[in-house]
Amino acid sequence: MNLRQLEILRAVIRHRTTVAAADELALSQPAVSNALKTMEAQAGFALFERVNNRLFPTAEAMALYKESEAIFALHAKLESRVRDLRENRAGHLAIVATPPLAYSIIPSALSSFLRRRPETRVFFDVRRYEGIIEGVLSRVAELGFALGLTHHPGIAHEVVHTGEMVCVLPPLHPLADKPMISASDLSGLPFIGLERGTRLGEAVRDSFARDGAPFRPTVEVRYCNTACVLAAAGVGAAVVDPFSPRQNSGSGLVVRPFAPTTHAVAYMLWSEAEPLSRLAKAFLNKVRKESTLLERVAPHRQHQTDSD
Repeated sequence: MNLRQLEILRAVIRHRTTVAAADELALSQPAVSNALKTMEAQAGFALFERVNNRLFPTAEAMALYKESEAIFALHAKLESRVRDLRENRAGHLAIVATPPLAYSIIPSALSSFLRRRPETRVFFDVRRYEGIIEGVLSRVAELGFALGLTHHPGIAHEVVHTGEMVCVLPPLHPLADKPMISASDLSGLPFIGLERGTRLGEAVRDSFARDGAPFRPTVEVRYCNTACVLAAAGVGAAVVDPFSPRQNSGSGLVVRPFAPTTHAVAYMLWSEAEPLSRLAKAFLNKVRKESTLLERVAPHRQHQTDSD
């Protein structure tokens, strides 16, 4: 007895007439009647008793009906799984990101992405730049997100957002009213610098050198979000990526454009060794949309408008 025959048997048991069963299965009534005759011939025993134009299942038919429950439950689960895969609603996705992106663009993209995919499971880790490269190359993560990039064999990439470093200040800072802050403006004032040897730390040092300003940080930190926390606490000014001031609604920070212009480019990374899964491609599309929203209102423009 094949799956289609079992399906007909179950429909007839539910409706007790071949006409109603045929309507449910989009078959003709003769097709259902012939299928029942074939099944009874194959089984070697009666499946229904016919009383007043209605069909009453025999004990043997009910036994088959109950045994087939597991088969149809499994079939329904399989169909649901196929549908989830087709619509990218199920599966496992592993991503890694550096702190500026992990705490800004990724959370909003992930929230929207998972809202339509409740069966999807995500591994999300926050690492330094070197950890992003290692994670992608080792396939611990299918996708990586980082600020800045040098060429790495075996890694494909795409620019997700191009921004500029900004200056963050406590609300009562003496430079808070300036529409733009230069490296020279920060000379002689308490300053929070980024760690030497890091990509952003070296970029900020280079911008000070281009402006002919001495780089003498009062405090040196590894991450931009740490610099923002210290700046909000009144420790001093800092030059950070455009993403980090967005965390915790800026925590009262004044955010201004910084000169000379220092680019901060966000990249999406993945291994060239294997094609991306449909789930990963769907998440990349979501990140692209989130990056478009970031382009509309830069942090320093928002704060500048508020203060005007």
